[in-house]
Amino acid sequence: MIRALRTSDMDRVASIWLETNLQAHSFIPAEYWKSNLEYVREALPLAEVHVYEDAQGVQGFIGLNGDHVEGLFVAAGMQSHGIGKQLMDHVKRRRDALTLEAYRKNVDAMRFYQREGFTLQNEDLDESTGEMEHSMQWRRR
Repeated sequence: MIRALRTSDMDRVASIWLETNLQAHSFIPAEYWKSNLEYVREALPLAEVHVYEDAQGVQGFIGLNGDHVEGLFVAAGMQSHGIGKQLMDHVKRRRDALTLEAYRKNVDAMRFYQREGFTLQNEDLDESTGEMEHSMQWRRR
């Protein structure tokens, strides 16, 4: 089931955010993600966040700022089970266009977003990490 973020979800969502970033972005020092955790905790309630919940609890989430996907995260062990696609489909039904950024070295994410119809718009340096980032866009056809 996909539903809106609740205050009671915050610990689990923050844990998924940190765990997933550490796993997917091994090319960025772990301290970068750990040092941003409190900022993320503060920012989550200000964003539009949808969570995927099953009988075991929250397993993933997607966060939006307008038409921009700030992040899509699925818990370790639950990836490649269709949760990310369900979350993406959920927000696509509510938007005519979406944008996002993904690190060039995060090949799995790039493949996923391209499968979901996102196209590369630009590539730029993320100055906070020193890594190249792809700006991508999806438009309803």
